Amino acid sequence: MEPSPKDGESAAAAEPSRGGTAPSSGVVVQVREKKGPLRAAIPYMPFPVAVICLFLNTFVPGLGTFVSAFTVLCGARTDLPDRHMCCVFWLNIAAALIQILTAIVMVGWIMSIFWGMDMVILASKYSALTLPTSL
Repeated sequence: MEPSPKDGESAAAAEPSRGGTAPSSGVVVQVREKKGPLRAAIPYMPFPVAVICLFLNTFVPGLGTFVSAFTVLCGARTDLPDRHMCCVFWLNIAAALIQILTAIVMVGWIMSIFWGMDMVILASKYSALTLPTSL
């Protein structure tokens, strides 16, 4: 009598392999990235705005992050839904100030560029979610 597969396992994974190789023993169910409050405050902007913020962050550290803070006041969504809009705005202003103040030692400039890249990545995910499925 064969044991029945557990919840989350497929019947094929429970059967012995016929090709001579052993079945895998684990299944990844979900991977979730844990973000800190500053990184979670990055707004989901339209793609062109995110590219402009990346461009600004590349040449003037913190300027694109400062501009993105105002998109929060215009209704841009963030990964901090339980926080008030003004709190998220000030978190973005704090990130911009950190980038500006630490740009002297190159840390802020590098952080600013990565921040801009995160904005573009979030904007591309946001645009993929909001595109119509049928025309």
